[in-house]
Amino acid sequence: MEYQRKGAPVEVKIGITDSPRELVFSSAQSPAEVEETVSAALAGDSGLLSLTDERGRRYLVNTAKIAYVEIGPADARRVGFGIGTDIIAKA
Repeated sequence: MEYQRKGAPVEVKIGITDSPRELVFSSAQSPAEVEETVSAALAGDSGLLSLTDERGRRYLVNTAKIAYVEIGPADARRVGFGIGTDIIAKA
């Protein structure tokens, strides 16, 4: 898949039990590296998952509270106002 290229931002979503919100951030790591880190934390005895985002901020999550982890391509950020193609086609 294209988003697995090194250097392409990866979006990480972590669902936390008993919390209505999820932790969402972009990582410079590859999807495989993020998956390996998550798997090691869940299998290990430390009880803590540690991930770093693109800006160098570190996220620490108690592994006992992790409901799910979603790893995928980061959404492209849109800037400004866009005109839909259906409006352009009608003009």
